[in-house]
Amino acid sequence: MKHAAALVSMATGVPPNVFHQTEILDAARFLLGSQYPQFETLSALFANTGIQHRYGVKPMEWYCEPRGWPERTQAFLEGAEVLFIDVAQKAIERAGLRVTDIDTVVTVCSTGIATPTLEARVAGKLGFRSDVSRVPVFGLGCAGGVAGLSIASRLAQARPGTNVLLVVLELCTLAVRHDELTKANIVAASLFGDGAAAVVLRAGDGGATCIESTGEHLWPNTLSIMGWRVDPEGFGVIFQRTIPDFVAEHMKPGVTAILSGMGLSIDDIDRFICHPGGTKVIIAIERAFSLDQGTLDHERAVIAEYGNMSAATVLFVLERARERGLPPRALLTSLGPGFTASCVALRHAA
Repeated sequence: MKHAAALVSMATGVPPNVFHQTEILDAARFLLGSQYPQFETLSALFANTGIQHRYGVKPMEWYCEPRGWPERTQAFLEGAEVLFIDVAQKAIERAGLRVTDIDTVVTVCSTGIATPTLEARVAGKLGFRSDVSRVPVFGLGCAGGVAGLSIASRLAQARPGTNVLLVVLELCTLAVRHDELTKANIVAASLFGDGAAAVVLRAGDGGATCIESTGEHLWPNTLSIMGWRVDPEGFGVIFQRTIPDFVAEHMKPGVTAILSGMGLSIDDIDRFICHPGGTKVIIAIERAFSLDQGTLDHERAVIAEYGNMSAATVLFVLERARERGLPPRALLTSLGPGFTASCVALRHAA
């Protein structure tokens, strides 16, 4: 573990507009209720998610008007840049560093398109060095928080002593659709919010919490479970209702295979830190790993306070777990498009 990458600091952030779940349900009913006969049947989803409120980069009125690619993209660029700067500055300050100390920036995002990429757009405002290494990552979806941490840790480990900044940022609300009256869109409207997280990593002398090992598992013939479809209006969600069932049946074997590659078993894990896709997914994870109901308490708290922020969500859970004290070994897990599981094993020295 001499040159293992360590978590030096963390920060999370959300945009300023807060939406209570009942407020979102009322807006969805107003916009979709008369057009979609099944809406009232599906409206129970809003109460069953366990979500109390969520955050968005735009005020509620913005989402109530039809939007196309240009407006969505402009909203993404404006909102993402502000949120990126916020969490990056906080993480760098908490690490006791200056922005010019950052050697590599890994940016994970799947909810908007930016070329030049986000870290380039904010480089002047933040003050990154001109020789900073940039690693933008797109398309990992909800798995991106754990997979991004894995990528960033390996980059830090490859150059001990350098500082790697990971920023995971998702603006899920910008994909809200009025033109598609489907159950998948109703589910998405009931779950997703906006948020970002940043982590500073360093190998060699980073701190008490180290990345012990990382791994992934890709299931064959599962491309249709989750993802984006692109059309003139923007991103269209691909979201199968079978995700909790898939988790209950397949997650444990997949994670067991990942752990085997690390030289570990499930019995070696003191705490699971999971991406909380929703209440049903949390329950399915607890059942899959034979955890007592309620074990994933940080996951439930984060989903209640912020909703599902895609890739960023698991890092909100990790931040909460760190604040309350990590056990000797924890396993971060998340699932995302592919369909894939990403895992990171953490070793913590008290």
